[in-house]
Amino acid sequence: TPEDIQALRELLEKGTKSPGTYLPGRRGEDHLQVITVINFKGGSGKTTTAAHLAQKLALDGYRVLAIDLDPQASLSALHGVQPEFDLENGGTIYDAIRYDDPVPLTQIIQKTYFTNLDLIPGNLELMEYEHETPRAIIERSGKIFFTRIGDALAEVEAKYDVVVIDCPPQLGFLTMSALSAATAILVTVHPQMLDVMSMCQFLLMTSNLLGVVADAGADMNYDWMRYVVTRYEPGDGPQNQMVSFMRSLFGENVLNHPVLKSTAISDAGITKQTLYEVEKSAFNRSTYERAMESLNAVNGEIEALIQQSWGRSGK
Repeated sequence: TPEDIQALRELLEKGTKSPGTYLPGRRGEDHLQVITVINFKGGSGKTTTAAHLAQKLALDGYRVLAIDLDPQASLSALHGVQPEFDLENGGTIYDAIRYDDPVPLTQIIQKTYFTNLDLIPGNLELMEYEHETPRAIIERSGKIFFTRIGDALAEVEAKYDVVVIDCPPQLGFLTMSALSAATAILVTVHPQMLDVMSMCQFLLMTSNLLGVVADAGADMNYDWMRYVVTRYEPGDGPQNQMVSFMRSLFGENVLNHPVLKSTAISDAGITKQTLYEVEKSAFNRSTYERAMESLNAVNGEIEALIQQSWGRSGK
């Protein structure tokens, strides 16, 4: 079981002379990695990417906290939380960042059925933050809005190696708060002309708004920013042209590996599961293996970036 594997990791790590061989997470002065997954346009595979990244890191021995910042709460549903039933009395990150009587973040973190992976679920209550922040800005009440997620994460920083934040598909106060708390940014892109155009508009707006936030005192320096191509069909000529166009524009900031469009991933989602959970026998073998290889390659690139941000070249 994953619990057994983690116990073996901890046992073997104690006996090795090379720290990080079996537990690849933070050591010494390594800072918490906060990866914010964003896109302005729905359907870009943002939640799918965030969920598989969080789960793969947890399976590889990292201590991971996943935060669902999207009021639609798809990331929560993938991990067995039914927002409309399970969170009737709160339980989202809104409780920890609201302007009146916030609660400690530890009170809203939930364990998942994945070893090493905890979750802060989301629901429609998150929209209250979008509604309350303008009034708080006018009244100058409490801490500045863009520091609130970062301040909340500071309470539990020692417990985790990586935080993965699934942002809503809009550029509101929640997204700007997540970008202010982030140490790294992952932009999901579906390689079609309208999606790439939408992404460019999103990045322009984000740049302008974050410039204002930076002038107000936020730290907008990131360890890395990458674009990941999602729902990619290798045999689609126009998609290949768009990927080539993106690589000519953004160079090495586009991950080398794309996330393939796969019936294995979409069919797993129907049962509120990821590819790391479903039974392999439920799919055509080659379909499953192509999808798994694609996800592992993308997540492996991101893991290498995490290690580099800690000054290490490998696990």
